[in-house]
Amino acid sequence: MKDIQQEITPVESDDLFVVLDHKDAKFDYPIHCHAEYEINLVLLSDGKHIIGTREEPFSEVDMVIIAPFVPHVWKAREEGNRVITVQFSGKMLDFPMLRLRQFRSIESFLKRAVPAAKFHLSMEDPLVSETIALAQARDFEATVAFLRLLNAMAEREFTILGDVDSGMRQSRSRRVAKVMEYSQEHLGEIIRLSDVASLVDMSDSAFSHFFKKHTNLSYITYLNGLRISRACRELESTAMSVSEICWDCGFNNKSNFNRLFLQAKGMTPSAYRKYISRILV
Repeated sequence: MKDIQQEITPVESDDLFVVLDHKDAKFDYPIHCHAEYEINLVLLSDGKHIIGTREEPFSEVDMVIIAPFVPHVWKAREEGNRVITVQFSGKMLDFPMLRLRQFRSIESFLKRAVPAAKFHLSMEDPLVSETIALAQARDFEATVAFLRLLNAMAEREFTILGDVDSGMRQSRSRRVAKVMEYSQEHLGEIIRLSDVASLVDMSDSAFSHFFKKHTNLSYITYLNGLRISRACRELESTAMSVSEICWDCGFNNKSNFNRLFLQAKGMTPSAYRKYISRILV
């Protein structure tokens, strides 16, 4: 699996989770992985998924939870489908909350569902309605729905899917995790390549090679992706101007911000804000 892309998800350091709800999904994203857990529910379609080293077909309903850094991709019929994706911190097992008695079933579930777990469901299954309810909820009610969904999944039978390619396990490098955490925490500041290289006791050139080897991305591409993701969240949820968002996300000039945003999203920041306002009514 040489061409696995490292996705930069919209999950930020102060997020418990994010929910993406797509109708008539195009299934055009290449095989990829990311540092977060993912629950993916595909409805009203048929096709195949590849998770880790395992490929299998599905029909009508496909629900899978995928552990961090596990490669995955879906290829399916595009018309009339609905895809709900829930992404949440890959460090969730380290959350003190999960050590409390009330959350032990969720903790156990996340430890068992590795590298991925598939649920065999019909459209009428309560797990489908729980996931749809989460997609429709907001704020605190969404948090309750998220925990309710995890707990419901923990109580169900599931099938473990395959094994992770051994090469992908290298992406769990502590040094990569340290750089990613630093990047998230200092996103609005000037971050030089030398800053993150010294963080892991490497020269600039050695770090660039190391990071690319473990993530399939250059560090600058990764950092710009983080900043674009934050910009999207601020365009969606704040009244900040495009210029304010530009500076807040760490871009040092607006023209560069607009160019990178257009490259990543296929539209300008202003057009993206208008687009989101139409679909989130």
